Amino acid sequence: MEITLPLRPDLWLALTSGAADGGAYPTARLQKGLRLVHAGQDLAEEAVGFGVPVLKRGLQTIFPGEVELTQSGAGSLQVVTANYRLNLEERLARPGAMSVRIRWLYDLKNLLAALMRHCAPLRDPLTSLSNILRRASGWETQFEASDVAATVQVTYAVDLPSGVIRVEAAAPGLLEKGVTEIILMNEQGARPFDHYRDSGGASQRGAAIGCWDEVTAQEASFVSDAHHLMFTLWQVNGARLYRGRELIGSRLAWAGFGYSFAPAQERISYQLKIEAIA
Repeated sequence: MEITLPLRPDLWLALTSGAADGGAYPTARLQKGLRLVHAGQDLAEEAVGFGVPVLKRGLQTIFPGEVELTQSGAGSLQVVTANYRLNLEERLARPGAMSVRIRWLYDLKNLLAALMRHCAPLRDPLTSLSNILRRASGWETQFEASDVAATVQVTYAVDLPSGVIRVEAAAPGLLEKGVTEIILMNEQGARPFDHYRDSGGASQRGAAIGCWDEVTAQEASFVSDAHHLMFTLWQVNGARLYRGRELIGSRLAWAGFGYSFAPAQERISYQLKIEAIA
């Protein structure tokens, strides 16, 4: 099922159940959320889109592989309900071979990824080390069934004339599954959206944005100067807002935000605005 929501004649939001056009990126296997399409060009690249849940169990990360969609609403207010099935985990494999199943290797990989996000001075050397090891071993990223599965319901209420999306996520019962963190991702492609700015006066471009840093300003935006577009989010009580951008060859190409909250909270709602800029 594919849902298309027109914001203006040359700009719309698309949400597809099943594989979207993710090209050759490994994340093409993941279930994506709302993607921006401008003048026929999908701006998501490798990104998962707006309003997509991801679960953490310590260092383990669980991604959505399926979704059930329903659409309602009338006229300029359209409502889409997405029941995401989170059931995939990142693996390493050589082309045409079975994935590596050494648990300590993934624990080490996830630990290094966490260090990259939270320790800026280590990002460049760890990224270089990761690229060298991948090339030397012939490993590629792929996503396979996890030993954990859970459902998170996300509702998108889209006001088409204003470009405002109200996102509500319900994630009950995840503590019992050992979930330690829920993240609602809101991202588009790294090449179109290469400019970050916020109400605190920050303005960064390209690699200077960083891969995962907490936002302390009240509102923050990613800007596409090439497409004259911007998407903005605001701080939400009970959640921490992070920003990031990664562009690494044919493996990573995303830019955007994540709301992080504890599974005991079970529910979060926030607002996202898409607007044209001069």
